[in-house]
Amino acid sequence: MMDQMSSGQTAGGAGFAPVVAADRGLWASLRLAFRFALREMRGGLRGFYIFLACIALGVAAIGGVGSASKALTGGLNEQGRQILGGDLSLSATAVPATDEQLAYLGQFGQIGQIGSLRAMARTDDASEQLLIDIKAVDGNYPMVGALVTTNGHRLAPGSVIVDPLLLERLGLAVGDPLVIGVRHFTIADSIADEPDALASGLAFGPRVIMSLEDLQTTDLLQPGVIVRWTTRIRMAGTPSLSQIDAVIAQIREKFPDAGWRIRSRANAAEGLARNIDRFAAFLVLVGLASLITGGVGIANAVRAFIAGRQTTIASYKCLGAPSWLIVGIYLMQILFIALIGIAIGVFFASLVPFILQAVVPDNLPVSSELFHPLQLGKAALFGLLAALLFSIRPLLRTRAIPATALFRDQIAPVKYRASKRDWGIVLALGAMLVALVLATAEVLYVAAAFLVGMVIVFALLRLVAFVIMKTAARLPRFRHVVPRLAIANLHRPGALTPSVALSLGLGLSLLVTLVLIDLNLQQQLTGNLQQKAPNFFFMNIQNSEVTQFEAELEKLAPEGTHQRVPMLRGRLVSLKGIDARDFKAPDDAQWVLRGDRGITYSATLPENSTLVEGSWWPADYSGKNLVSFDAELARQMGLAIGDTIEVNVLGRTISAEIHNLRRVEWQSLAINFVMVFSPNTFAGAPHSHLATLSLDPQGKESAEEVSRRESGIMKAIVQDFPAVTTIRVGDALNTVNDLVRQLAWGMRAASSLAIVASILVLAGALAAGQRERIYDAVILKTLGATRRKVLLAYSLEYCLLGVITAIFALLIGHVAAYLVLTNVMDMPFSWQPLVSALVVVLAMLLTILLGLVGTWSSLNRKPAQILRNG
Repeated sequence: MMDQMSSGQTAGGAGFAPVVAADRGLWASLRLAFRFALREMRGGLRGFYIFLACIALGVAAIGGVGSASKALTGGLNEQGRQILGGDLSLSATAVPATDEQLAYLGQFGQIGQIGSLRAMARTDDASEQLLIDIKAVDGNYPMVGALVTTNGHRLAPGSVIVDPLLLERLGLAVGDPLVIGVRHFTIADSIADEPDALASGLAFGPRVIMSLEDLQTTDLLQPGVIVRWTTRIRMAGTPSLSQIDAVIAQIREKFPDAGWRIRSRANAAEGLARNIDRFAAFLVLVGLASLITGGVGIANAVRAFIAGRQTTIASYKCLGAPSWLIVGIYLMQILFIALIGIAIGVFFASLVPFILQAVVPDNLPVSSELFHPLQLGKAALFGLLAALLFSIRPLLRTRAIPATALFRDQIAPVKYRASKRDWGIVLALGAMLVALVLATAEVLYVAAAFLVGMVIVFALLRLVAFVIMKTAARLPRFRHVVPRLAIANLHRPGALTPSVALSLGLGLSLLVTLVLIDLNLQQQLTGNLQQKAPNFFFMNIQNSEVTQFEAELEKLAPEGTHQRVPMLRGRLVSLKGIDARDFKAPDDAQWVLRGDRGITYSATLPENSTLVEGSWWPADYSGKNLVSFDAELARQMGLAIGDTIEVNVLGRTISAEIHNLRRVEWQSLAINFVMVFSPNTFAGAPHSHLATLSLDPQGKESAEEVSRRESGIMKAIVQDFPAVTTIRVGDALNTVNDLVRQLAWGMRAASSLAIVASILVLAGALAAGQRERIYDAVILKTLGATRRKVLLAYSLEYCLLGVITAIFALLIGHVAAYLVLTNVMDMPFSWQPLVSALVVVLAMLLTILLGLVGTWSSLNRKPAQILRNG
């Protein structure tokens, strides 16, 4: 200790008093603190590796996700013209653009037309059939980019170009015949690259490209059939977005009731871009949660660092160093180390766009701008604020404690009571971190809920540690030394309980939440939905064939249940007199205002619906147009009974008054609609019908038997009703499952991040108590304890800490996952017992393993050396 005092005196010349006495100004004071900080750091970064890892991990996660999001959305914006197939896209359901409209649109540039619909394709011998996504194009397709085929063949009359998946599923090859509707086609080639594939959205069947002229000969274009007609405009040169917006305004003014959904190249794949932003926002919050979890590790590392410098700090104070200088010396060291961690994190985050460019599919563009300084700067700022927030209290503690207390602190710790100024500094840093989270959030209320949740979890885990310590203190003394020592270690001064409970609890809570969300999503899509959902959806059933079609279903599946409703497509034009484009709806309800919605009419309350407010109209009602609206969506959008909405259907704008609100069971995947109109609303309007068929309602048949029956029914329907679109729900769910599985990899990566952060923080917490453990082990060995008993005592202590903390983390994680699934995703929640058991075992093993690693090194220290230097 005297050696340390001497080194401190030499470093400062004749002590600190002359320095303090001379008014050298702020800059000179900072230089002095910086000089001492550099001298102390000559020993390297030992003890700060966990600190560095926690900072680098959080910064890399936040910066990497942000950079990836901007790289993908930037690529969509850069290639918006090619993705959209032009500068403007005008689409409507069931009604193609008229000659008058095409003539007017032609003044703005080159015109291209596309008709899109779902239909059934079958082999020439009708032995196999498949749901397909038809894209019928004119001679100008594609106006931007190029349609690349596998063998270089072009589209010709009577031929189709198909997705390679169709060839695989139907066992066909290029040159083979393919039957669509009543028309036989020849497969000219397979698609290698479709330039505008992203603009078409999610397809439930392989793409088939044919000419518009050939589509007319398939007999698929019956009255009421759902066809999306798209007119694209490629303007001359490269018009600016303001010029495109001006053209859009002119088109809307000329044809206000056309019912078009108009998109420009600026939002060519707006659904995909929106989903990328939302998923990225979720992953950024997970990264931030890992950074905050790592903040506990930062605090532990700084606390251990300060504990190792206590005698040096005491020496500084005895030599006259003011408190601000001591805080400045160690704050500069912390900042320097934090900046190293931030630099490491930023470096790895900056590599993410380059990795994306190499691994993402060719049809998903990546921005040519691969360096995103704003996202990296945001991540660096998060890391800096987290480092300061979690390290400032241990630093301020050195300022508040007198020199004499510092010398005896390791054997008689002085309780630190923060002053109002100290709390003000901590709260100011916390407020800055909160402000940064809210200012950069994609969805404000989700970010706010996340912050509130983190505060609650922190408070609960602090409470858990307090309860553990109080309970351990009140337990009766055990006769055997091992359990008595383990229980005493849980509540003694300087116990690891608070730091381990907080560090392990935070990581496990985050891990449990993410894993439960992932498993519930998988279970809902692969289990519950497939059990509840009908086996088939049948679309585009014509009025003239309804009776014959239902008779066919009765013959094919006499024990099955089927449901049929009329179906049209419509787009909301206005709500409560406000244009739908200007209507302010929450993010969860925005989908209702985008594009067309399926609508129907009914004289009675539909199945799978419960009346919540209002009454149903009489079966013979013939007054003004009425509509029933989904109750939850109405609540979110501020709609009430008596409000008026306008819907564009078949090119006509129809007004209706909300007459009642009903609860819809969307999870059943039965026939459900947001809007159900009174029958008089669409009297005489051409429309088709939608039907479902459910087989084996009692669940007595095996999966193989059901699949075999489904294949037989599908074959018969496609052969007898070629214009009816048959959707096998199991196949559709498999398509959705594939997409969810891809998204689940992001969830699993986030879960892995939580595990790594938890391990790092736990290791830091145990390392912070390493110094005390060395003294404990030495004293116990001196008093005659064997190495085996010390190891058993510590093992039992770590086991108890791990199990108790894991149980509370399970409770917190289950509550968090329940709230996310039921309130945010609107999905049911189910408990996963296997996850619970694995988490408890993982926590117990992890705590024992990391704890014993440190304890083993403690037992190897020589008692004489420790006691002599103590």
